[in-house]
Amino acid sequence: MKLTNGKPYPLGASVDDCGVNFALFSAHGTQVTLCIFDEHGHDEIGRFILPRKSQHIWHGYLEGAREGLLYGYRVDGLFQPLSGHRFNINKLLLDPYAKQLVGECRDNPCHYSYILEDSEQDLSFDTTDNAASMPKCRVVDYRLLGPVTPVQKSYSQEEVSLSLRRSIIYELHVKGFTQLHPDIVKHRRGTFAGLASPASISYLTNLGITCVELMPVQSFFDEPFLQQKQLSNYWGYNSIGFFAPHQGYLSGDDVFEFRHMVTEFHKAGIEVILDVVYNHTAEGNRLGPTYSFRGIDNLSYYRLSPSEPRYYINDTGCGNTLNIAHPNVLQLVMDSLRYWVEVMGVDGFRFDLATCMGRETHGFDTGSGFFDALAQDPVLSQIRLIAEPWDIGPGGYQLGQFPMGWSEWNDRYRDTIRRFWRGDAGILPEFARRFHGSSDLFEHSGRPPSASINFVTSHDGFSLMDLVSYSLRHNEANGEDNRDGHQENFSHNYGVEGVTDDPDINGLRARQCRNILTTLFLSQGVPMLLAGDEVGHSQSGNNNAYCQDSPLSWREWQQDISSNALLQFTRKLIHLRKRFPLLCHRQYIHEGANVDAPGLDWFCRQGLVMTKALWSETQTRSLSLVITGELEAQKGCRQALLLMLNTDEKSLGFCLPELDNLSPWRCLLHTQDNESPPESVALSTNSNPIYRLQDRSLMLFYAEFKEPVHEC
Repeated sequence: MKLTNGKPYPLGASVDDCGVNFALFSAHGTQVTLCIFDEHGHDEIGRFILPRKSQHIWHGYLEGAREGLLYGYRVDGLFQPLSGHRFNINKLLLDPYAKQLVGECRDNPCHYSYILEDSEQDLSFDTTDNAASMPKCRVVDYRLLGPVTPVQKSYSQEEVSLSLRRSIIYELHVKGFTQLHPDIVKHRRGTFAGLASPASISYLTNLGITCVELMPVQSFFDEPFLQQKQLSNYWGYNSIGFFAPHQGYLSGDDVFEFRHMVTEFHKAGIEVILDVVYNHTAEGNRLGPTYSFRGIDNLSYYRLSPSEPRYYINDTGCGNTLNIAHPNVLQLVMDSLRYWVEVMGVDGFRFDLATCMGRETHGFDTGSGFFDALAQDPVLSQIRLIAEPWDIGPGGYQLGQFPMGWSEWNDRYRDTIRRFWRGDAGILPEFARRFHGSSDLFEHSGRPPSASINFVTSHDGFSLMDLVSYSLRHNEANGEDNRDGHQENFSHNYGVEGVTDDPDINGLRARQCRNILTTLFLSQGVPMLLAGDEVGHSQSGNNNAYCQDSPLSWREWQQDISSNALLQFTRKLIHLRKRFPLLCHRQYIHEGANVDAPGLDWFCRQGLVMTKALWSETQTRSLSLVITGELEAQKGCRQALLLMLNTDEKSLGFCLPELDNLSPWRCLLHTQDNESPPESVALSTNSNPIYRLQDRSLMLFYAEFKEPVHEC
């Protein structure tokens, strides 16, 4: 093989018919060496110094090289940690643009640029070569891939641009969802191929899911401290390769197994959103290992303390923060996003610790370079963009402050719904705001209800069943003396901590699960369901199972899932949400319930409109609401839904609100233990029925306006 000058663009390893072009950004490096390895990655068979540097891009063209070639880089330069430079020619480095990584990365002293036992710590210099223990990059050729298969939409073209509001998002873990599935062949369990299997997709479509949000699938490494405890980073929020699918999720050597999975989802009408981690990398703080960015150009890739560049700014809590404000780092992120959309076919992204993405030198800025770059990009401006709107840095909590076109994980919704059904005092006004779609947080900038991603549980925290079974966290298995994880979960065990044989407690817990799920799917905004919650999956009270790659985290599968009552109830809820467009209005509702336009009214349990005095009654734990809205196409009339909510510890009587021109109310759903039709418990007072709701339960009714709407 012969090395010639090559081109500075595109970055990474690019294949053509005659060879491979290599291009790597390093502003402060003095020399870049391309290292070539045998097909097993064991022996280094060649070194080539990249001959040219164009605008901080080192490049060279290796004639005769082909797809499948294994490679890495060595970058020479100053080793001056006090000035922010940590170059070490002895360390083999991963290409930030690598499309595939090969080999396992285990904690080893050779991966550190300093001598671990030296009293000078990271100021010392280690001369050990780490190539034998380092994963390698593999050259990937995607030139012959055809166009991405689009999602098979089930609604009209008019709805496509607004379809997020009609979405049912399902957050799942690739391995955890498939590892124990009896209908997936063993060698595909825990992989993209397993997730693409008919058994997996059939389950999701039968449940009614329209969008899966996959926990991190970009290449990640286990933290050294976890490896030392014989644990692993199960969740995957420790990225090192922003283009390469995580090799642990591949059933073979083909990285386009991921793309095939996306295609199968799209054929089933299911969108794919990736949870991505561009806020930090797996290299940790100044005492962490050197895998890639630190050794390529530490001063450019990371945000360092201006006064002491030896130290990293840690707005992520993970030791370092990627410097998105740097134009070449921003380019890396944008190129990565486009690759996953244009080559791998995904439909959007959920950005972990997204406040970091909008940080400039003066703090968080909705006009930051990252947001501006996305807004003007013809590809990325058209996809789903979801923020986790916080980090641990100064001013890190930014819920409601992201730009137009973004949606956000709404943790205030999460906490409010938990407290509401726990029976906390004085929560009614806050509950109404969250149920309404959190207009107080999003509408000020012209954003619609779909800006709010409503969730009560996610990967981070208790599962739904644990939320109603544990008052305390139980994270002893994590090896941190139960100090990790959230302290305040707004949970309740209802008399016994954890599993119990008490039928009354189990009945109440099951009822609370139904209550919470019903509230989630009836609220304005976009509902997100945590995988496993629909069948009552428990993590035994562990609310921070990030390092538990075990049955504790894996989804359990019954041979006959039709016997799971909570699953059938969840299916019914999702069907109801899809049936009634009024549950996902395009814009916020500020009118009362009426025949002419979308409306929402709140009532006390006596059937009277809520007043300021009623809202201020802190000990009241009951509420009703009526919502009216858009036409159901096959009906040609406006609809109304009535929801009665009792979070009290005793049963309460509810009067039906009296509204003009409505057909008689009929019950669609209830969460009470008694399976008899709710009408069987109705009483009569002045011809207005009174419904006795069991403690901690709800009822949902449906009616139609008698007068047809002429413009239909």
